[in-house]
Amino acid sequence: MKFPRIMLAGLHSGCGKTTVTCALMKALKDRGMDVAPFKCGPDYIDPMFHRFVTGNISANLDSIFADQKTLTWILTSHGEKRDIGVMEGVMGYYDGQGVTAAGSAWDVAVKTKTPVILIARPSGTALSLAAMLKGYLTFKQPSMIAGVILNGIREGMYSFYRGMIEEQLDIPVLGFLPEEREVTLHSRHLGLVTAQELSDLSKKIERMGEMASATLDMDRILSIAKEAAELQTDPPERIRQILSDRRSGEGLRLAVARDPAFSFYYEDNLALLAALGVNCIPFSPMADEKLPEDIHGLYIGGGYPEIYAKQLSKNRSMRACIRKAVSEDNIPTIAECGGYMYLGRTLKDREGQQWAMCGSLPCDSEMTSKLGPFGYVEVEVEKDCVLGKAGNRFIAHEFHYSRMRGEGNDLHMAKGNGKTWTGGHTSENLYGAYPHLYFYGAPELAAAFVGRMAEWKERKERSDR
Repeated sequence: MKFPRIMLAGLHSGCGKTTVTCALMKALKDRGMDVAPFKCGPDYIDPMFHRFVTGNISANLDSIFADQKTLTWILTSHGEKRDIGVMEGVMGYYDGQGVTAAGSAWDVAVKTKTPVILIARPSGTALSLAAMLKGYLTFKQPSMIAGVILNGIREGMYSFYRGMIEEQLDIPVLGFLPEEREVTLHSRHLGLVTAQELSDLSKKIERMGEMASATLDMDRILSIAKEAAELQTDPPERIRQILSDRRSGEGLRLAVARDPAFSFYYEDNLALLAALGVNCIPFSPMADEKLPEDIHGLYIGGGYPEIYAKQLSKNRSMRACIRKAVSEDNIPTIAECGGYMYLGRTLKDREGQQWAMCGSLPCDSEMTSKLGPFGYVEVEVEKDCVLGKAGNRFIAHEFHYSRMRGEGNDLHMAKGNGKTWTGGHTSENLYGAYPHLYFYGAPELAAAFVGRMAEWKERKERSDR
């Protein structure tokens, strides 16, 4: 499949990748193009901005979770009917797992044969910027780097930097974005403030698109995107086997928590469940009084429950409804990170105030100033649970500024550096733990969850007769 595409990657975190990416996506959309957005690595927030700009779901391309064939299949599946693909990198271009490039933006670019445009903030440099860029061009081969965009500079300095870079290096400078505080996307402890929280985001995005159209070499960027190599489109065998039983989830209704408190989801997780026939029904633990009717499963992802703890706690009817569903009815449930915290007894916020949560699990969470276990973990299931048999192993990801008192020990976690620990609460109908799941990396988890939902539905229908 011939699919025009580019990746926007940064010299380092904080260089403005998301701002430049959203600006370019909007400029492309303003040209009438249908943009397929992508995000490298385990990120939930940047894809929300991508979707806001393009109107299309942003898929994660993560080379730790997924092998090359899976990455290529995800890329082509989402890009098949689109005009162009735009990927946003992760961290610095070569930053991967530990001190390796595994899982880096560079790793994804090589495995998906995608040309890369580096984003650089020249502030505080002159000729040194050329030296840094030369290092990126030569550090690994192929570098995949096809151009540079300068971010956060005045128009008057652009010609100076462009002339210097193109004189020293065999690489084109493809424009710049000026520094404008009005379009800055603000951050908090887990990353950017989410798209749904910004009341003026439409205005910011409009301005970003105008800036990109005026100051980026759009024609040359499109030319680079069109030079991307052809890709194979066949799904990997593990996913093909799961998808061969597309009717396994037919008639199943899954309640998915979706509001400002719970918004951290890999969209492809939900897409795979939908491909198996599951009807995903959104609900709000903050605003709704009860769960959706006639459901057969519950999925509460991560997010910011600590910021909305007061609203969550005051919604007593929803908390009671979830407590009954999980603790009494034993409905098949996945609760990741923030969702895990919500199922506990209490949550202590960053100001030290304690709030009542659902009470489905015998544990209490509290926010910390220190990042908890961070990064990819290999998870081993210690006993049969909603995700499959004891002994099953899969890769997951943790990122949280909280800790759990009364943490379970139903999962064994191990990092690449040799550190191990236990955690989580599981049962035949429950996965409650900090690690976030990624179904395309372990599709058998989705199949097991759907199977549990089907069994639960059948038992309930028998008991209701």
